[in-house]
Amino acid sequence: MDQLLIQEYRGNVLENVHRGYICGVAYDGQVKYRVGSPEHMTYMRSCAKPIQALPVVKRNLHKQFGYTDRETAILAASHMGEVFHVEAVESILDKLGVSEDDLVMLPTYPGNTAAREELLRSNMPPRRVYHNCSGKHSGILTLCKGMDISIDEYWEVDHPAQQEIMKHISLMGDYPKEDIEVGIDGCGVPVFAMPLVSLAKSYLKLACPELIEDDEVREAAVEISELMNKYSEMIGGTNTLCSTLLEDDNIVAKGGAQGVYCFALREERLGFAIKLMDGTSDSWPLIIASILEQIDYNRSETIDRLYKRFPIDIVNDNRKIVGRKEAVFTLF
Repeated sequence: MDQLLIQEYRGNVLENVHRGYICGVAYDGQVKYRVGSPEHMTYMRSCAKPIQALPVVKRNLHKQFGYTDRETAILAASHMGEVFHVEAVESILDKLGVSEDDLVMLPTYPGNTAAREELLRSNMPPRRVYHNCSGKHSGILTLCKGMDISIDEYWEVDHPAQQEIMKHISLMGDYPKEDIEVGIDGCGVPVFAMPLVSLAKSYLKLACPELIEDDEVREAAVEISELMNKYSEMIGGTNTLCSTLLEDDNIVAKGGAQGVYCFALREERLGFAIKLMDGTSDSWPLIIASILEQIDYNRSETIDRLYKRFPIDIVNDNRKIVGRKEAVFTLF
């Protein structure tokens, strides 16, 4: 059963609560921390993106097609459509020799407010490359080209590229491929569900790749996770949570839609997965900061940065503080 994680007060009145699950796994793969059941089936959503990039990096396709390190990093991103994000995706598509129209998602505008408003002021149309998942889709097209298979219907679960991705999802989560639940993600490609503990294990392996038995996958995990830290701005964007956490080179982190977030700590050898049952994301920073405080994380500057960029104060449209958020869970 889900548990109470966050309470939100407006004035002195409790206005909202956010319930969910937290699972933390240790280096041996055993559950060390829990709030609610670690077995709760959870769609990975965009938390899967670094793992979806592994087949590309494993085959050295990023090098074969001449991607820069920033371009390789964006394969794992949920980018906000800032200029440097769009340029990276455009460059990848050009190097692949494919069209933006080959991407399955419909045209949209960037998630970054400034980038979106600039386009609207200039009467520019929406584009597929502005979509926050365009880096991931470019990676899947890269896999298709590298495997010499058709890009037609690359979004279907029975497509060879998607089956290859599923193999890596299973491997990283220590979960049988045949037991993975499959749905359709917001961007049109398959989305994979496993128990929350398997999501935590996946990120533990990204942070501690020596746990991965397959040599090629291990080397790919080292490379993609290091690029996520080195080019943290590519994974989310200016002042986003993912980019903020990835500024700490001890952390591998990635969020997804509908309240799911995963991160792992290299030195502490811990992997965490979070699921908020109301599907919100505003409470992620406070939950993660509270987790880090409860485990006595020794990089206090990371916790300070979370509170600075994502304050617990609730501010109204007049920029007046009208309430606060409180973390009310205890890791067991």
